[in-house]
Amino acid sequence: MNEIREREGLDLHAKIDLSEGEEVDFENEKEEWNVYKLADGSTLKVKLVLVNVVRSRDKHDPLGNPVYGITSQNIVKVLNVPEKFKLKP
Repeated sequence: MNEIREREGLDLHAKIDLSEGEEVDFENEKEEWNVYKLADGSTLKVKLVLVNVVRSRDKHDPLGNPVYGITSQNIVKVLNVPEKFKLKP
């Protein structure tokens, strides 16, 4: 796999300039919540909401797929928090 990256000249951890990329429309097929139980006893629900998608015109991953950049929002909902962490109103 490293040979492919070197041949393509693409570092998957490098920042890629997508300012010249092509904006791609999309439809929401499914947005699910992820539920996380934290070590402090809290429970969070988190959902990523896609806002914008841009496809690179000239950069591809090692498998030949175009590189996509996204703009997203993380929606976080606190389900429960242990009383010791809450402020008294």
